[in-house]
Amino acid sequence: MRVLQASGLRFTYRGSPEPALRGLDLEVGEGEIVGLLGPNGAGKTTAIALCTGLLPVQEGEVRHFGEDLRRAPVARRRLLGIVPQEVALYGTLTVEENLQFFGRLMGLRGPDLDRGVALALERTLLTDARSRPVRSLSGGLRRRANLAAGLVHGPRLLFLDEPTVGVDTQSREAILESLVRLSREGLSMLYTTHYLEEAERLCHRVVIMDQGRVLVAGSPGALRAQHPDCMDLRALFLELTGRDVRD
Repeated sequence: MRVLQASGLRFTYRGSPEPALRGLDLEVGEGEIVGLLGPNGAGKTTAIALCTGLLPVQEGEVRHFGEDLRRAPVARRRLLGIVPQEVALYGTLTVEENLQFFGRLMGLRGPDLDRGVALALERTLLTDARSRPVRSLSGGLRRRANLAAGLVHGPRLLFLDEPTVGVDTQSREAILESLVRLSREGLSMLYTTHYLEEAERLCHRVVIMDQGRVLVAGSPGALRAQHPDCMDLRALFLELTGRDVRD
């Protein structure tokens, strides 16, 4: 089943002479983790914003679970979870209070809210930190709390925009192990990262894009087989996108 299908997405920001996306096609299956990879300015964050409804579709189509995003009722949006690049939590509130707040925003109440909070804490290994204010947490714990906020309402499709940036090795490992378990439970994910070893380990398929276009797509193993001169995903990425530093 295609949980997410984006077809022919084109988008140009107001005042920009060039489009950010130039006919992007993208799909995610049930329980699949798809890595969306590209250098800075490739269009990854724009693609996520369009696929989540944070930006309006100018050209093309986005479908969730077979239904056009533009026609989907608000309740349908509750099947989506978003983990943004920046930690989007309230520093003065505890981890648990943040999860309760975001759970209520997504329509959870009473026992359903309690279960959602407890499960999100368990999945991100934050049960022992539930009563700590977010501002007192280390960077790695904040990232895990950010992930928990995206999971609290039990989404079926999760968008993750560089969820491990700037965290220590132990926290990164904890986040990746959580995502693997969630995938096995059937959660579908679209995942952006600049850590290519993460994508190689975690993703069932990867999409490498640049300048608003898809360059290649497939499983890491299949892409390596198609490009035998590239020993790993990092080498393939550099071959396709070049070695020039991007702003």
